[in-house]
Amino acid sequence: QVQVVESGGGLVQAGGSLRLSCAASGNIFSPNTMGWYRQPPEKQRELVASITSGGSTNYADSVKGRFTISRDNAKNTVYLQMNSLKPEDTAVYYCNVRRVISTIVLQEYWGQGTQVTVSS
Repeated sequence: QVQVVESGGGLVQAGGSLRLSCAASGNIFSPNTMGWYRQPPEKQRELVASITSGGSTNYADSVKGRFTISRDNAKNTVYLQMNSLKPEDTAVYYCNVRRVISTIVLQEYWGQGTQVTVSS
């Protein structure tokens, strides 16, 4: 069993910055891919960014140039630095850790989510 816990969410003004953290614990498998998804009100959950153990990253077009994902493999922790925040970034942000072979997800665990609210 793997536990995933997010932190760092909150209220921020448009144009501001916020840094999210996600720590995985338990029976961590390696290598793995860690990532951030978000679900705005009344919308589907969508990928924000992901990063492999080797450091390969993937970003949604809507956050490229504004968000940066990074990780500390020794701590099994992933971070999301969010800059130039916009009201449309408001959502519940979810962290996940997964074992992936090519594009096939073999195991996946999700956190409970952390609320990010960007005011106008």
